[in-house]
Amino acid sequence: MKTLTAQFFVAVFIFATAAVAFANPPKSKIITGNDSTLVITVPDDHSLKITNFTQDGGTDRAVVEVALLGQTENGGTTNVLTATRIDFSTGSNSQIPPEIDNRVTIAGPAIVKIRPIVDAKLFIGYRMEGD
Repeated sequence: MKTLTAQFFVAVFIFATAAVAFANPPKSKIITGNDSTLVITVPDDHSLKITNFTQDGGTDRAVVEVALLGQTENGGTTNVLTATRIDFSTGSNSQIPPEIDNRVTIAGPAIVKIRPIVDAKLFIGYRMEGD
């Protein structure tokens, strides 16, 4: 009986550890010029880790805009990351070398917005992490 009980608790521990490890899986989203603004709410005691933010097409540069909740000075918003352009094959920008992909971590509470760009496809990869 003791062996069965011990095996039960070991199995419960393994499943609980797996549930915690995969509770916040990485997410990705493609945003086209026709989509609405992507809004990600970062709760208190959490952080948002953006690992990939790229742009294909369009003339304007896409940005990640952050509004810290409770911060009202100067509107309380700022741009923290610009998209990495991946489409310099034609036009006047064809001689520009490839850009370096940047990453950012945003602590909550905050509201993160990514606005669509006309004639562009945006890709963002991110993960919400608890503190």
